[in-house]
Amino acid sequence: MNVNKNFSLLMIGQSFANIGDVLYMVSVISIIYDLKGSATAASFVPFTITTCMFISSLITPLLVGKIRLNGLMAGSQIGKTILLILLGFSLTGITVSTYYVVFIVIGIIAFLDGCANPIRQTLIPYYVKPEKLMKANGIAETVTQLIQAAMWFVGSMFLLILSPQQLIWFVGSLFIISSFLLCLLETVYAKTLESVRKIEQIQEGWKTLFHTPVLRKIGLMYLLESLAGTVWIAAVLYVFVSDALEVEQTWWGFINGVFFLGLILGSLYCIKYASYVESKLGTFLFAGAFFNFLLTIVFSLNSIPIFALVLSFCVGIFTQIKSIPQQTVIQTSVPKEQLSTVYTSLGAIGTGIFGVGSLLMGILTDLLGVRVVFVLSGFLLAFVSMIIYKNKSLFESNSYLGKGRS
Repeated sequence: MNVNKNFSLLMIGQSFANIGDVLYMVSVISIIYDLKGSATAASFVPFTITTCMFISSLITPLLVGKIRLNGLMAGSQIGKTILLILLGFSLTGITVSTYYVVFIVIGIIAFLDGCANPIRQTLIPYYVKPEKLMKANGIAETVTQLIQAAMWFVGSMFLLILSPQQLIWFVGSLFIISSFLLCLLETVYAKTLESVRKIEQIQEGWKTLFHTPVLRKIGLMYLLESLAGTVWIAAVLYVFVSDALEVEQTWWGFINGVFFLGLILGSLYCIKYASYVESKLGTFLFAGAFFNFLLTIVFSLNSIPIFALVLSFCVGIFTQIKSIPQQTVIQTSVPKEQLSTVYTSLGAIGTGIFGVGSLLMGILTDLLGVRVVFVLSGFLLAFVSMIIYKNKSLFESNSYLGKGRS
């Protein structure tokens, strides 16, 4: 597909931000885990991040319509850059008694991310023609996951040559580049209802989710998948690698890396066969959820490190085969003017559940063992498969593209 200037700026700017996000997360998790030495303590990192993103998702609808969408994207990234510099200074002489400062800073950064993430998804339909959405989503996901795969592989290696503080400074330079590129995006205003109360603005996305049948089902799927996905956080994988696979801690980075490689392959498939995927949305959604359920159960029982990499790779493939069609369904199920509030509501579901779930899974890992939490994750994905199977006609009978759009 021919990629226009705004879509390119959005992808490149977000790419620099994504590289920085992974590197700074590697640094923070490493610091907290070294200081406290437990899965529960390390799990407070994603818990803090997702809780703040949840709060941000609730507040973001108040900004939509008053501030340019592209302005929100650029402004949030500039704010992250400033905060990251503060984080770099706060790492000087960090101890067990003062590490809470790190959580304060990463929490505010996460708050800004909670605003930017739904806006990024909303901007794509503004910058891309409707018939190109599937490919655009595929490209966006491919770029994102390629970066994630590469950075999870090499992120831990950075800590061998750089201190956590030096790594933060490097991330700051990436964030500066990202901020500059996002400032060049074409102006986009999201139209909202005039003269409505603030509470009604916040409720708008939730009402759309509730009154749109397919979005109502996707919202439930978001809830279950977000809870299931908490087993893949670094804090739990650290324990799985050491207790179940009995290998060095660096393997958690390898498992994450091959997972993102699988996401890339799934994205490339959706790009190459976009028309076919669009014609079988329900089938691809079900296949992705069902095979992820099976693969997660097998992963929980496995003790062979190399096989764990294969399973993680396959989980990535089927995750993306489900995710990209699902994004297209969301983007084309309502007029694009409503997308920002829909995405903030879905984001609130995902981040709220993921935040609480991350903490819960960290506790359950310490209490019951890491294999148990992976089995639990698998059965949650089984419920997602059942939801899709029972409502397959809802996805297959609607073309979405070209319908309900303004």
